[in-house]
Amino acid sequence: MLRRGLALGGALVVLIVIVLGVKGCLDARAERALSDYGRNVSQILKETEQTSSGFFKSLEDPGGLTVTEFTEQVKADASAVKTQASRVDGLSAPGEMGNAQQSLELVYQLRSSAMEKIASKMSSALADTGVAAKAIAAITRQMGTLFSSDVVYEEVVRPEINGVFEDKGIDGSDVPASTFVPEGTKWLEESTVSGALGAISGATGTTTEGVHGLGLSATSVNGTELVEGGEAIVTAEEAFEVEVQVQNQGESTENGITVEVSYNGGNTTSGTIEAIEPGEIGSTVISLTPVPTGTVTLEVNVPTVPGEELSTNNEATYTVTVG
Repeated sequence: MLRRGLALGGALVVLIVIVLGVKGCLDARAERALSDYGRNVSQILKETEQTSSGFFKSLEDPGGLTVTEFTEQVKADASAVKTQASRVDGLSAPGEMGNAQQSLELVYQLRSSAMEKIASKMSSALADTGVAAKAIAAITRQMGTLFSSDVVYEEVVRPEINGVFEDKGIDGSDVPASTFVPEGTKWLEESTVSGALGAISGATGTTTEGVHGLGLSATSVNGTELVEGGEAIVTAEEAFEVEVQVQNQGESTENGITVEVSYNGGNTTSGTIEAIEPGEIGSTVISLTPVPTGTVTLEVNVPTVPGEELSTNNEATYTVTVG
């Protein structure tokens, strides 16, 4: 009986040791998973800080960037944030970080969406036309979205993540602050955005010396070329796409050229040609919705650029019958 008792006791001790060992391994694995999560989040935040810093630095001091160079840089920044958002979505979050992960995904959805919209409006905002003011207003609204993402991160995400680390007694894994929009609410004012964009070479009214002028080169609908004074019959069951070609008849490169299309005196739809070199032709395709029906009067207009004196060849009116 004594031997049996000793054997049973020994087995019990071994079992306890095994259980404690397994628990220790599981606890260590859980801690590693949490630490890895924090490290991955911190790395993405660091890259986002670099992106936002470069974006706003260019706004504050564009240097000698042309309109085309600046818009391409903004597109690259937007693409970088989109990639960061995808990486956030792909994070493997431990169970304790579930709520924080959902909130972090929201933060990057806001950031990615806002930067994408800012990039899409930048060419129009840098054009010296009536659409510039609307584009600047749209960009300013997206600055507000970026600012909102900062609030969600600082008030919700960061406290939740660091709270889990504190509860688990894990030191050195806290995630840092993350502010995309610098200087508080400064960039939430249209005047700030407009002033920054006005410093970019060739933007918002900046005129270079020499002759400036644009002219309509050709207009077509769904591949059918239009002739002013004539009547064209086009097939447009699902789409009514107006392709407008514009020639730069001046001596300087023109940036952010706006093209306006309307029919039957209705709402105007705009498109943008980023840049046209002297003597070259640029084009843009503008889709009208809803698709016009019957016979319509199509009006095409290219607003003048700074320094342009002759504008009679900047507009045309066509008669189009939708078959």
